[in-house]
Amino acid sequence: MDTTQINLGETEQIHAHYTPVKKLGHWTTATRFHVKARRGLVVLDLRSPRIPDGDIDIELDGDHSLVKLLVAENDVVDHWDLCWLGRGKVKDHEGTATDGRRIRVHGEVRHGEIRVRRGGTAQLTAMFSREYVDDVRRAHREGGMPTVDDPTRVA
Repeated sequence: MDTTQINLGETEQIHAHYTPVKKLGHWTTATRFHVKARRGLVVLDLRSPRIPDGDIDIELDGDHSLVKLLVAENDVVDHWDLCWLGRGKVKDHEGTATDGRRIRVHGEVRHGEIRVRRGGTAQLTAMFSREYVDDVRRAHREGGMPTVDDPTRVA
């Protein structure tokens, strides 16, 4: 199996080897993540109110991969301890916040990229996914509201 998710206490382990892995909506209650990606795509939605308040810790081991972080508008993404080998960078076009939850990204990236999506851009990123279509169909069947695009919405 190329893609696995294992919850060890409060640490989520996400492996993406040559595949896209998208974790959207209410998918976890952990505050620590270990992401291992090799020539893959990982999308982590960290906007859910089910994730406890406080700092989030992401240990990243990326090789020729792309990691997208969907965060709230006021979250602070700290990537100071990230080790880069080869080309790569962190793209945070909406700007950096100073007063929200701290998301610490550390580890090693070899020829990779991290994209931070905030607010409406994070919502659009979640909406352009198969998981969102499935969530809309589920909400229609059950008579509720979809939550993948905006996990803070009460279903």
